[in-house]
Amino acid sequence: MYFMIKAEMGDVKAVNYVIKRARLIPVHRRTGHDAFDVAVRRLREGELIGMHPEATISRSFELREFKTGAARMALEAQEPIIPLIVWGAHRIWPKDHPKKVWRNKVPITVAAGRPLAPQGTPAQLNVMLRSAMNELLYRVQEEYPHPDGEYWVPRRLGGNAPNREDSQALRLAELQERIQRYGTDGVTRPGQTQSGLH
Repeated sequence: MYFMIKAEMGDVKAVNYVIKRARLIPVHRRTGHDAFDVAVRRLREGELIGMHPEATISRSFELREFKTGAARMALEAQEPIIPLIVWGAHRIWPKDHPKKVWRNKVPITVAAGRPLAPQGTPAQLNVMLRSAMNELLYRVQEEYPHPDGEYWVPRRLGGNAPNREDSQALRLAELQERIQRYGTDGVTRPGQTQSGLH
């Protein structure tokens, strides 16, 4: 499976190495249509393309609103969408908490849903995708062992993760900081470094 990834992640040397070796598809903010065309071509050639329809990690561990890219690609290539949920990896590389990359023994669950036919409008297909993924996510979360009060457990399951509103507020603050630091185009300003990119 070839994943799409934010182009600015290529500024991180180790990630850039992975992008090139794993044939990931970099997505530039201003010229995202180029990545769209590459992904559609690969789909038509029979390859699998992995996308994160939320475009970023949800701190509440509930699904955020989806972008329409996956639905538009499926319709353009006339290929089905396979809903996929990964649960547990957020404990290894969490937002706002220390990483636990080595010897972590963290169980990870991967669940795939039934393929969704490429039909209807992008908005209609997106609704179907989000519904299928939400159903998968809830099932996987409820089957996973969750200690009470942990930061990586959603509130509805007794965890201490931010709720949707708090998560949204944190995201907005993060975006404001990024705009102040890098401007609206994501380009580092004179006298700034890129060490703050995340």
